Order: sequence, then structure tokens, then C-alpha cells
Amino acid sequence: MAHIPSDTPETCPVCETAYESISVHSEGLMIGLDRNEQYRRVCFQPDTVDGEPHIQFYHHTHEQARVD
Repeated sequence: MAHIPSDTPETCPVCETAYESISVHSEGLMIGLDRNEQYRRVCFQPDTVDGEPHIQFYHHTHEQARVD
């Protein structure tokens, strides 16, 4: 089940760049970004919510994840 936190960081704690959205998950999920028009990269960060393990997903657009 996805959880949207109310206190999100200004930048992604994994790659330290801007991100478009964040979601926190406690159950299994699948991510396929090979032909995704909205996001180029998703960073993963372990977390806890009410003492239970979760994973934060930071969704980066193509522009935000651009490699110079």
C-alpha cells in the first residue's frame, strides 16, 4: 500500500537532485521505466512508518535526471 508523506525533503536523499514526487510503500511492487514518458529514474530509500519497514520512492522526470 502506498503512503504519501507530509514532510518531504527538498531534494532526493539518494542522488541529491530535484524530484517530482515521492511515494512510500510497504508491500511488493513492480517498476518498469524502459519506455516511461514521465519518469527517467526512481531512487529508493529505506524508511520506517509507525515502526514498520517501508521504502521511499523518489520519482525523477527526464529533465531532472538528465546527465550532463
